[in-house]
Amino acid sequence: MIFENNLAFAKQLDDQDTLKHFKEQFYIPVINGKESIYFTGNSLGLQPKTTQDYVTDELEDWANFGVEGHFHATNPWFSYHEIFPQQLSKIVGALPQEIVVMNQLTVNLHLLMTTFYRPTKERYKIICEAKAFPSDQYAIESQVKINGFNVDDAIIEVWPREGEHVITTEDILSVIKQHDHSIALVLFGGVNYYSGQVFDMELITRAAHETGAYCGFDLAHAAGNIELQLHKWNVDFACWCSYKYLNSGPGGVAGAFIHQQHIGNRNLQRLAGWWGHDKSTRFKMEKGFNPIESAEGWQLSNAPILSMAAHKAALDIFEDAGMENLIAKGKQLSNYLLFILDEINAGLKEKMIEVITPRNNKGCQVSMLMLQKGKKFLKH
Repeated sequence: MIFENNLAFAKQLDDQDTLKHFKEQFYIPVINGKESIYFTGNSLGLQPKTTQDYVTDELEDWANFGVEGHFHATNPWFSYHEIFPQQLSKIVGALPQEIVVMNQLTVNLHLLMTTFYRPTKERYKIICEAKAFPSDQYAIESQVKINGFNVDDAIIEVWPREGEHVITTEDILSVIKQHDHSIALVLFGGVNYYSGQVFDMELITRAAHETGAYCGFDLAHAAGNIELQLHKWNVDFACWCSYKYLNSGPGGVAGAFIHQQHIGNRNLQRLAGWWGHDKSTRFKMEKGFNPIESAEGWQLSNAPILSMAAHKAALDIFEDAGMENLIAKGKQLSNYLLFILDEINAGLKEKMIEVITPRNNKGCQVSMLMLQKGKKFLKH
């Protein structure tokens, strides 16, 4: 498509947008009496207007049934989490049995690292991106320390080249090959939170497996943003939050993926909890953990229903819109923004904006550095 830098063209794109009516399904913050233009969905997605009804329904069932709501609520709480895998499988590219909704992102990251980071004296290193989101950094550091290794030795960060902002796939693969049989785990973000770079998860996973290491991804900025094919790419595990692109509320319940090849492996170490125990014998309250042979086997506690109700409200909208349509629109929006930014720079004597998001490896996020007059420019 050939873009034009004028309001009429932008309105024409709006008119042609098959998803435009979905805007009416979300609350748009009103600041100083004016509807805002919201650019922070990569931090907290907007609230669907149906969320209140979904949560109220569960509150009413709680009021009417008390504990019996576990079995007699409109959506019985005992099995509430089971409604998500089918919808999420289309968003993250997985089989339903490979997905479970539980906890929060960093909790899930620790749970999955307990299983997939099993260091030995020879194989103990973790390869990760430099400047990963702090939660990932802290989780990795603590897992290394808990297992008795030195952080400076065990954690290998891959940095952008001098003067650049993104990490080349070539450099990632080179570092993996360099450390080869000393690697226990390769763990990256699917999309870097700062630069908006989408990593080549398929190639990274393949390279990790060639060394004999496991490979996992934090999809906080990827789920609901870009195309994912976790099962096809043979990713060992992944986890994501639901409050950014998935619009499920602040601190919303998170999700996890464990590849089919692992979910039936009872020899894998894990932190066990009652809700991950075989459903047919769970209420016998017996000793001896017997995990469910799906991603549900990594659950610890019963479902946080109110948070899950908000998640369900959002995912129903995703189901209606279609993930492939959302991906296409996200790319078009970011491409148009890049075009406008280029036009702005072209009309200036001195470059004002430096885009740090790679144009060929991005989702809907565009990150930029304001080289001059940043605050003044944003006011206009």
